[in-house]
Amino acid sequence: MSKITFQKPGNFIYPVPAVMVSLRDASGKSNIITIAWTGTICSDPPMAYISVRKSRASYPMLVESGEFVINLPSEELVRAHDYCGVRSLDQVDKWKEMNLHEGQASVVAAPTIEEAPVSIECKVTQVLPLGTHDMFLAEVVAVDVDDRYIDEKGAFHMDQVGLVAYSHGDYMSLGEKLGSFGYSVRKKPAKAVKSTKTVKSSKIEKTVSAQSSKSRKVTKSANPEKNKKAAPAQSESSKSVVKATNTRKFTKDRKTSPSKNRNGKI
Repeated sequence: MSKITFQKPGNFIYPVPAVMVSLRDASGKSNIITIAWTGTICSDPPMAYISVRKSRASYPMLVESGEFVINLPSEELVRAHDYCGVRSLDQVDKWKEMNLHEGQASVVAAPTIEEAPVSIECKVTQVLPLGTHDMFLAEVVAVDVDDRYIDEKGAFHMDQVGLVAYSHGDYMSLGEKLGSFGYSVRKKPAKAVKSTKTVKSSKIEKTVSAQSSKSRKVTKSANPEKNKKAAPAQSESSKSVVKATNTRKFTKDRKTSPSKNRNGKI
């Protein structure tokens, strides 16, 4: 593999979150802007950031209110997400055009987007001028989620939301799961082979028993000559007994019967 180096470096950290930021100024006017330069910067306290161009109509609203809501769009909101990024507050009412509804945030004055499955309420702690964009560092003060993705144990299933990402000018679905945190070093659970062997052994024993029984039946029926050989021995014994009995009877008859002379007279 070979690589080339671009003459001018650029932002090639992709994919990045594609979010819809909702906000409201002091007069009560609200707006939605599309942000790709956003992310997590701290876990405790939970903090996030968004980077916004000074030329955007929402920039002064952010500076004035110091609050905003990061709404994570699902795949169904991709068109609205793109529209809010290419149309200005000075031109159209994005809420009305995209048929979106303002929701009541639990902490901040900025509205949430009712159709978004996740809304992250933020309060600005610092603004960092960086160049084309200013970074608004903010503390996460509340998170509102669609209860359809919460199970009976209270766990939120982010994998079921259908989130999208922004990658080099394109909106992308996240695709299928490839692994979970720590899976590369996690020990695989031992396979329960003992019960399988027992069942298999039992099956073998039953098979052998059945085959042995069948073998005995076949052997008995397949050797008729052997059965015949046993019969003569029993027959000879019976004949001897019969012969001896007849002999004793004949002798007795001779003693008790009168003798005849040669002339046939008694």
